[in-house]
Amino acid sequence: MPRAQSAVEQIIRHHAARQPEETWLKWKDGGYSYAEVLSNTQRAANGLLALGVKPGERVAIMMGNRPEFLWVHFAINFIGAHSVPINTSQRGATLQHILANSDSVAVVFENALRDAVLSVKDSVPALRSTVVADGAAGKGVDWTIEKLFDHPDREPEVEVAEPSAAVGMMYTSGTTGPPKGVVATGYDMTPMQTVFRVSGVQPGETMYTALPLFHGNALLISAIGSLTIGAKLALAEKFSASRFWDDCRKYDAVEFNTLGGMVSILMKQPPKPNDRDNPVRVVISAACPANVWREFEQRFDVRLVEFYGMVDSPGFLMNDVGKVGAMGKPIGGVEFRVVDDHDRPLPPGKVGELLFRHPRGPLTLYYKLPDATSEAYRGGWFHSGDLAEYDAEGFYYFRGRKKASMRRRGENISAWEVESVLNEHPAVLESAAYAVPSELGEDEVMVAVIVRPGVRLTPAELLDFCQGRMAHYAVPRYVDFVEDIPKTGTQRVQYGVLRERGITPTAWDRERAGYQVSKK
Repeated sequence: MPRAQSAVEQIIRHHAARQPEETWLKWKDGGYSYAEVLSNTQRAANGLLALGVKPGERVAIMMGNRPEFLWVHFAINFIGAHSVPINTSQRGATLQHILANSDSVAVVFENALRDAVLSVKDSVPALRSTVVADGAAGKGVDWTIEKLFDHPDREPEVEVAEPSAAVGMMYTSGTTGPPKGVVATGYDMTPMQTVFRVSGVQPGETMYTALPLFHGNALLISAIGSLTIGAKLALAEKFSASRFWDDCRKYDAVEFNTLGGMVSILMKQPPKPNDRDNPVRVVISAACPANVWREFEQRFDVRLVEFYGMVDSPGFLMNDVGKVGAMGKPIGGVEFRVVDDHDRPLPPGKVGELLFRHPRGPLTLYYKLPDATSEAYRGGWFHSGDLAEYDAEGFYYFRGRKKASMRRRGENISAWEVESVLNEHPAVLESAAYAVPSELGEDEVMVAVIVRPGVRLTPAELLDFCQGRMAHYAVPRYVDFVEDIPKTGTQRVQYGVLRERGITPTAWDRERAGYQVSKK
């Protein structure tokens, strides 16, 4: 049986054959040519085969932004396996759930995450192999990443019947339950091609991202997108507001992507005389706050293109005409509508849940969750869980979240992953986590907590317990000790009531109190 090549592999081989010495990846003060991209990927692919990974199996990647993340991700794709990118902030029960639920047979991780991975390793049944970057093997770790790459630079010899999806299987935050693995059953690059055409980025020009590769935005739009159109990619280790524009100048970047509060954070930097002296022409933004939209464009002399999409299902909106506050209009032939609680379509100006459907039907599913998949796609329309409205011109506007989930600083957080940790505290009887507005846009995490009778607990003590047990960005900002939590007749938490209640006068604010959350 021949080895089926994925679209990603075909693109990499195309560039390596036609322009082998041309730089694709700009990293720190150096770069990697297309020939080096192919070489590193092939060596890692053969290393994975030597490790025992087979086509169709899943390999988790838990690394920050670095070239090795891309080589390993591409290598998994080359051998017909499936990549499972994991947020490097995940810890404890949520990390264990993702590794176990995905049936990952191997995990490649940074040494800084060694304790987090090894603490859950024995409770992941399918996990056979561990590979560490920046550290030594032994004590529960099988290989170093150097050993993974110490294999022949040649096309992997393995039978692959079905090529892998470009982004692998990503986990999206649940509503009240654990994160769900999203499997792409089909693939459509048409919306991305529309975005790139509108962006005006040309082959050979540079796109810049400081967003994490374990998210779809950086991996699909920036990394794979730049490969697709023959552009270069400048990759930062992490987002730094103070260094951001200097990076854009250093790498001669003409485009970058933003999420949520990034625009507000960049606007909070002290103005400089050279703010407009940068090579960037266009910014692909998701959830830019309307109140800083025009000011951002004018201060930095850029054009902002607003974009809406999600990992769960391919439905995309784009606003390339500068209509402030609008997510945009549908692209790629995807239909959108806004409905009431009974899925009845609403007219312009009415807020309801945002639904969409692709002309080819459902192109994703939730791994091992047929009921959740059916519920999400009920009636043939994907139910986003986002609240929206549209106007007479067909522009859609984001109006909040219907689901009991939050989005803080570009990260999705489920109520479950916060509550499951809080409820482990011996002094906590019950808790509910919900979103309240952030001054940066998006959400802050607030929790209502019922303390066991006769037990003393302070907010700081509760957050001390949270640290290291959940992702740092999920640690609540507001803590409200309450006597009861609103529920329905069937004892379901009424998250809508809590959100409407907002930040209560009795709530403790960790930022105002000067409480620090560690990012380790």
